Parts: sequence; structure tokens; C-alpha cells
Amino acid sequence: MFKGTAHPARFLTVALVAAAALTATSATYAKGLKIGFSQVTLQSPFYVQLKEGAQAAAAADGDELIFLDANGDVNKQNNDIQDLLTRKVNVLIVDPVNPDAIAPSLEAAQRAHVPVITVDRAVHGTVTAYIGRDNVKMGELSGKALVAALKKKGITSGKIIEIQGDAGGTVMMDRRKGFHEAVEGTGFKIVEGPYSEYIRANAVTAMQDLLQANPDMKAVVAHNDDMALGAMQVLQEANRKDVLVSGVDGLSEALNAIESGNQYISTSLNDPRYLGDITIQTAREVVAGKKVPSFVDAGTAVVTKDNVKQIKHDGLFGEYRPKVF
Repeated sequence: MFKGTAHPARFLTVALVAAAALTATSATYAKGLKIGFSQVTLQSPFYVQLKEGAQAAAAADGDELIFLDANGDVNKQNNDIQDLLTRKVNVLIVDPVNPDAIAPSLEAAQRAHVPVITVDRAVHGTVTAYIGRDNVKMGELSGKALVAALKKKGITSGKIIEIQGDAGGTVMMDRRKGFHEAVEGTGFKIVEGPYSEYIRANAVTAMQDLLQANPDMKAVVAHNDDMALGAMQVLQEANRKDVLVSGVDGLSEALNAIESGNQYISTSLNDPRYLGDITIQTAREVVAGKKVPSFVDAGTAVVTKDNVKQIKHDGLFGEYRPKVF
């Protein structure tokens, strides 16, 4: 009886094909990922909610999320990212303090073959994807609604005070650009106020000085709702309910003010929990080897008194969750 001998090369080929198939399947359905997240700060409700959205999404699929807060410090963020790389994360999420200052960390991640995703704020460098929203559009939408409200009151010129976010930040620059584009050619003049780091208490202090220096102001725009609400607090304490206010982010407190009163005019939705969710979804797609867009747009919409009742806002922020993946 003839006993055939299997060819070693054929066994090797079959084994390699099987191993490749197993690897592809594992990547497609990757579980138990170790995800690193370096956050710019937690000194704003937006960033707290962003963190919680990412944590919930990671936990839902059994992934480990290692979260580190840079507390607005560029040096700490670079050190945090090095720490995350040392812990052998599968993918790195960064909400940058500064778009240029994390360049050394991006280079370190590239050397370690760890894909980098930025969220909320873009960087000036090469990353796998940026998850966020069109901040120019957000600023423009809210700004146009404010100008329309002023004109409806018969006001066609005057000062609009702008309370800004963080110096050098990409979100700040984009929202400022959007606001300015909305006001350009309207007869109104924007007076740029100080950088208040998206923090309400800072905006209160800034607004006290701005109101004293510009008693003839017609409106205030702020780069987020927390600062806008701080500005409105000062205006109301000074009995200046004639000065209109607009912000960005869709904070539920702002939506309540839009719904119940006539001073807070508009905001643009920026649901942070959903942003965190989409960021984790994107991280999984990247680790699975799937192609993702360089910019993953989580979407936005303007909120005014006309549509505020249509927006669910029983949490900290108004919900806006268009399908992304």
C-alpha cells in the first residue's frame, strides 16, 4: 500500500492562510482593547461629559480606557502620552492642549506604531483621524441667529462683545472665524474680549470689566455656553436685560434659558457624550484595520426659540446624535 507524504511547503501555506484568516477575524471583531485617552482638561462640563461618553462606550464592549487629564498643561500632556505609550495601548486618543506642542508625542506614537486619533480639537500634524464638529459652522450658525434677533428688534448696528476660549486653540480660532463671518457686512462691530478658557467664572470677571468699558454694547457672543451664561449673569445683575446673548455647545442650561426667556438667543449643538461615543467607535474601526475618514464629523444644528422644544435636553447637554458609522 502506497503511503503518500504530504509536502511541507503545502502545510506551511495552509497554516499561514489559516493564521491570516484568524488574525483578520480577530481584528474585525477586536475585543478587550487597551485605549489611551489624553484629555486637555476637566475644568468644563463639556470635557467631563466627553470623558463619560467615552468611558461608557468603552465599557459597553469590554475595552479598557486609560484616561489622563492634562489640566491645560502642555508639558503634562506630553508626559501623559509617553506614559500611555509605555503602557502599550492599542490606540491613542488625544484632545490636545495646543495643536503644535504635542508634535514630539505624535512622533513617539508613530515610532511605536500606535495610531493616534484626535477629538474635539485638531492638531498641526499627521494623525489617523480627527473626530469633532465643524466649529466654523457652529460659530456662524449661532452668530447669524443673534444678528437676526437684533435686527428683529430694530437694532442694525452697534457693538457685539466676543468672549473667547483659549489662546491659540483650534476650536477657539474656528468659532471666532464663524462668528466673524456671521457679523461681517451687517453694520455691527465685534469687540474681542479676553480669553476666558471656556470657564464660567473667568467669563464673569471678564464681563464685569467689558460692561464697564462698553456700556453701549448690544449683544455678547461667547465661544461656549458656560461663558455665555456667566456673561448673562453679570448683565442681569446690572439690569441689562436689553443685551442679547449667544453661545455654542448646546448646554441644557442654555437651552432652558432660550426656552424660558428672551435674552439668551441661540446656541449650536455639540453633544459631548455622543462625541465620546463616536471617538471610541472610531478607535475600534482603526484597530480593526478599517478605513476611516480623516475628519469624522459628529454634526451640529442651531437652537433658537423656534426649535428648542424639539431638542431633548434633560441631561447636561442637548442631544444631537446623527448616524456616523
